[in-house]
Amino acid sequence: MAKRDYYEVLGVPKNAGDDDIKRAYRQLALKYHPDRNPGNREAEEHFKEAAEAYEVLRDHEKRQIYDRFGHAGLENKGFTGFSGFEDIFSSFGDIFEDFFGFGGHRGGGPRPRQGGSLRYDIELSLEEAFAGKEEEVVFPRLEVCDECGGTGAAPGTQRQVCPTCRGRGQVIRSQGFFQVSSTCPSCHGQGSIITDPCPKCLGGGKQRVERRITLKIPAGVDNGSQLRLRGEGEPGENGGPPGDLFVVVHLKPHEIFSRDGTDLMAEIPISFVQAALGDQIKMPVLGKEEKEVELEIPDGTQPDDVLKLPGKGMPSLRNQRRGDLYVKVRVQIPRKLNDEQRQLLEAFARTQDKRPGGRKKKGKAFWQKVIP
Repeated sequence: MAKRDYYEVLGVPKNAGDDDIKRAYRQLALKYHPDRNPGNREAEEHFKEAAEAYEVLRDHEKRQIYDRFGHAGLENKGFTGFSGFEDIFSSFGDIFEDFFGFGGHRGGGPRPRQGGSLRYDIELSLEEAFAGKEEEVVFPRLEVCDECGGTGAAPGTQRQVCPTCRGRGQVIRSQGFFQVSSTCPSCHGQGSIITDPCPKCLGGGKQRVERRITLKIPAGVDNGSQLRLRGEGEPGENGGPPGDLFVVVHLKPHEIFSRDGTDLMAEIPISFVQAALGDQIKMPVLGKEEKEVELEIPDGTQPDDVLKLPGKGMPSLRNQRRGDLYVKVRVQIPRKLNDEQRQLLEAFARTQDKRPGGRKKKGKAFWQKVIP
């Protein structure tokens, strides 16, 4: 199913301000909230769609990317929406409380929380970024303790109901005519305590392990590109979803090419004779099919002229269409001439000083042309 335009989803114009966007989302979230539409799959999809639109348009950086490149631009940056209700509620928990007076988590006990996200930096050559690659990456992360199953209690024991809050996770204090509810100081909102902690995780319920995964890097990634691997981050709390792993790409400098988006730039040295008479030279390019192509040097080429090789740049992440290669010409002037070369150049110079028929040109010196 194709994604709809986010502005259309929220029913706001493209120049809508933050308050208008929040107000529009509030109305849709209230209308399609799962608690108000039990078992209604269509309402659930509208609820998720509105949350995704709000997540993008409330974030100025995501909104700028979306306005310029649409859904594909966000996907290239690693944003693919929410995995489910708990993902939404954990992201917008405070907002739901502001909107409706109740939290996103339905039911008693501590609120589920999404696990923390992780970052992994990877360095690639320009050739690897051009072709894409698969690479095994190893990184440390927390996982549920395999000794206690994440309970934090020693095997054969269980967490005990907190005697302070009696399992509610909240304590109520009276202040005059009012009652104030706050997080239980004994169990920190868990509703239960550990009397005999697990010896392996020391009651934390998690252990640090080395995680190995095969990373597929698409062709065309650029310096600073982020690849998002859902669920490869830290485990969630209280049944919440795991976090994500963000892989940040860094490109090594290349000895020939520099890059601007999908375009490549290079410089080549040519002799002044090649510049004057023209020539065909071999130009290296990226790719498996061809390592070099013919570059036509037109006669009369000037220093710093830029020649274009269409379709010889980097592939686009969105459609794999290749950019162009721009070649800047650097004309080299010989520092030393032998006698024959000097005589030939002097003879050429004399032909520039005469009109056809052997008559000498009569013209102003350069400085006389510039300063009358």
